[in-house]
Amino acid sequence: MRARSRTRTPKMAVFATVRYTTAMSTTSAGPPHAPLAAKPSSSSSESSRADHAPVTLRTIRRMVRQGERFAALTCYDATTARWLERAGVPMLLVGDTAAEMILGLPGTIHAPLDFLITLTAAVKRGAPRTFVMGDMPFMSYQADEAEGIRNAGRFLTEGTADAVKLEVDAKDAPLIERMARAGIPVVAHIGCRPQQVKRAGGYASAGRTAEEARAMIEASAVMESAGAAMLLIEAAPNEVSARIVDRLSIPVIGCGAGPACHGQIVVLHDLLGLTDWQPSFARPIAAAGTELVHAAERWVEKVRKNDLGTHPYKMIDGEEDGL
Repeated sequence: MRARSRTRTPKMAVFATVRYTTAMSTTSAGPPHAPLAAKPSSSSSESSRADHAPVTLRTIRRMVRQGERFAALTCYDATTARWLERAGVPMLLVGDTAAEMILGLPGTIHAPLDFLITLTAAVKRGAPRTFVMGDMPFMSYQADEAEGIRNAGRFLTEGTADAVKLEVDAKDAPLIERMARAGIPVVAHIGCRPQQVKRAGGYASAGRTAEEARAMIEASAVMESAGAAMLLIEAAPNEVSARIVDRLSIPVIGCGAGPACHGQIVVLHDLLGLTDWQPSFARPIAAAGTELVHAAERWVEKVRKNDLGTHPYKMIDGEEDGL
């Protein structure tokens, strides 16, 4: 879900898996490794969202009917999910981009199935009121339909996902239909499909010719007829997305597919400036990587100077005499 350019501009490398969302220090004298309590925010928007009803497919459909655009982000851990839910992000995708962002692997096709199911459950625990999609990884559904349905079911039972996302084309309609009959909400991913890049010879946008655009529009209609709950379009012209949105009655999420889509999703690490390169449609709006480096530098300096503040743990009076 993250089309890449063939060239990258080198930048300062930063760690992809970070705990930038937790406080850097605490005055609590609690046990070691105890979870840090979040400091309540004075933000009225955060407090108003703290107890909102769970976001479901009905919620998303209602937003679409009312013309309300919705944001979505990738997420891979409970802590970050908790903060994103507090921010009011209604939809999270535990994407196969975890292979790159979390494991440091060269592409999304290397994402392990069990790993993604575990991460999906973690994200849902962190954001129980948020709509969470599990991303079905490469070869988890392509070889055998029955196996694909069982694996999709695992995302719902073990991963507690609200839906699963599959990279598909029109030929995959029978699989979508069987999943829908089994009660599995499917988000059909069309356009640029990263799991197909080896066959395509690299990442490329989709629907740039009339022939490609017609095929995408037809595939989208086939997906809806097969029972897909939502559609995700990646790396496509807005003209094509607009025609798809006009034709379908299900919510359409765009990933670099233009403003015509009902919702928009990008990789969180791109948005936060934690990656060394970002797609043109996912430019950073924060500099979390730089902030992480600065915080780590300050910690290194504090340790070097032994400037750790007052130590919170003391022996019981008189017990030191018995050492």
